[in-house]
Amino acid sequence: MIDVTIQNFEAEVIAASMQVPVLVDFWAPWCGPCKTLGPILEKLEVEYAGRFKLVKIDSDQEQQLAGMFGIRSIPTCVLMIAGKPVDGFMGAQPEGKLREFLDKHLPSEAEMAAEAGAGEAQALLDSGDVQSALQMLQEALAADPANDDARFDYVRLLIQTGALDEAEAQLEEPLKRIQHPLRFEALKAWAQAIRFVHEDDRGEWPLEQFDALIAANKRDFDTRFAKARVLMAEGRWMASMDELLEIIMRDKTWSDQAARKLYIAILELLTPPKPKDAGAVPGKTAGGIELTGKAGKQEDELTAMLSSYRRRLSMALN
Repeated sequence: MIDVTIQNFEAEVIAASMQVPVLVDFWAPWCGPCKTLGPILEKLEVEYAGRFKLVKIDSDQEQQLAGMFGIRSIPTCVLMIAGKPVDGFMGAQPEGKLREFLDKHLPSEAEMAAEAGAGEAQALLDSGDVQSALQMLQEALAADPANDDARFDYVRLLIQTGALDEAEAQLEEPLKRIQHPLRFEALKAWAQAIRFVHEDDRGEWPLEQFDALIAANKRDFDTRFAKARVLMAEGRWMASMDELLEIIMRDKTWSDQAARKLYIAILELLTPPKPKDAGAVPGKTAGGIELTGKAGKQEDELTAMLSSYRRRLSMALN
């Protein structure tokens, strides 16, 4: 439990809630129900072992903060997630009701373990230890099989390391869902492109051989599509989309819209994951601070490139 003032509110509440849900307890020393509620909340914070963070704000001493949240009576508790209030309650509540409230919003222990594992895996990947990163992601997914973020990261790394059979096995469950998550469809398309290169004779062709056939017949869509898959397998994303766009402009419906589907898959693979603060502005931190240096420049360039290719697809389809 932490006492929060206007001076540390940004760090202890807003910034902290980007990593873990923060329960803000507005109270006052003279408030009888607050004295009943407070110890129960402190007990639950210990029992929930890091699943949420409890902070207390003295509404008499911190009237500016109380005003920001529109506090009219105390005790009032507000749950903050990703820098925003998502739920709350007023008045002292029995422990059972508090548990119901928390369990409705907080990640499970398995979800937290999976998220922690995914974070460690990224650190290992950044250091170049690919095999340890794969193992960590595998363990994270085993801890929480419903965690699509962990599954996506694991499958993506499997594809990058050439473990196509395992990658495709991991894609079976999400692709059986009535509504397929687009990002898993994109991973499947990527794996299929790599398989094409390994299993089809055209996977060994130099690009000049594709270009000669296309020059002889600009509507040789099968050759164009094969070239696009080779380029995709090589990670030449923009060149692949350029070739797919040539098909789309000439025949939007060719082969059950295969070119459009593969184009969208590439866009999906290149799109960075959404930040935890869903309202964050590209090029800025969650608090609105401008990103500077190489990281900010790369993000801006990627955003601009993706926007350009989305516009080109939209124009070709209209």
